[in-house]
Amino acid sequence: MPENGVVMEQKDGASQPVRNGIKKKSVPAGLWTKCPGCQHVMFNKTLHDNFLVCLKCEYHFIMGAQERIQLMLDPKSFKEMAAHLTSLDPLKFEGVKSYRDKIKQDQKKTGLKEAAIVGEGQILGHDVAFGVTDSRFIMGSMGSVVGEKITLIVEKATEKKIPLVIVSGSGGGARMYEGVISLMQMAKTSAALAHFKKMKQPFISVLTNPTMGGVMASFSSLGDIIMAEPRALIGFAGPRVIEQTIRQKLPESFQTSEFLLEHGLIDKVVSRKDLRKTIGLILEYAA
Repeated sequence: MPENGVVMEQKDGASQPVRNGIKKKSVPAGLWTKCPGCQHVMFNKTLHDNFLVCLKCEYHFIMGAQERIQLMLDPKSFKEMAAHLTSLDPLKFEGVKSYRDKIKQDQKKTGLKEAAIVGEGQILGHDVAFGVTDSRFIMGSMGSVVGEKITLIVEKATEKKIPLVIVSGSGGGARMYEGVISLMQMAKTSAALAHFKKMKQPFISVLTNPTMGGVMASFSSLGDIIMAEPRALIGFAGPRVIEQTIRQKLPESFQTSEFLLEHGLIDKVVSRKDLRKTIGLILEYAA
């Protein structure tokens, strides 16, 4: 017997609720997202229209490289460089999943060939050399290709004597699958930036959640102006590793953008929707 006018109809092996002869429509999956910061539930289109920032608490969701380019550069101004570069497997690394399989998996998942995209574009009419790393691709870690791409865009900025903007998102630091070849990229990118500084053009480094490890220990921390999105995790080793090492409880806000700003390690915390305008103003002052 139906209870309170509700019966269950079998369909494809699953029970579907029927109330007073009317089937209840289920909500399609993938339409809503719950904010990790405040648990607020948002319609996906609304979230994307707000630059992947929570409308309630302004939690900044991770944003992909292509979306970054659309957000920060003038429409149709971006010309990609070194798009053909892909990683090899010099160590023939094997584990639970081989390095080659991991690359193929993340290429399919993200639509990217590697964890970095670089090229030339404009921000509010100002020519810039632009690079962005994507934490969705092997955590945005820096292997030989990421290091090469960052170096190439720094050298392009040096050659053309134009400002350099790099947006960093890396929770993986140096890419262990490539061993010492990956570690070499820290010195390689830093040396290129040392040469660029002689051009007297600004290097604006934008840190996003997360920016950790070898990326933070090399090019990301070398900006003339370093800004970060709100509440981004920024540092070298993670807070849990540090707590275990020093055996002390860290402040709750440790390694956040706000903590680093308070202690003088970055220059400004900027909401995502204001990044393009803020960088454009800096470029205007530096012109």
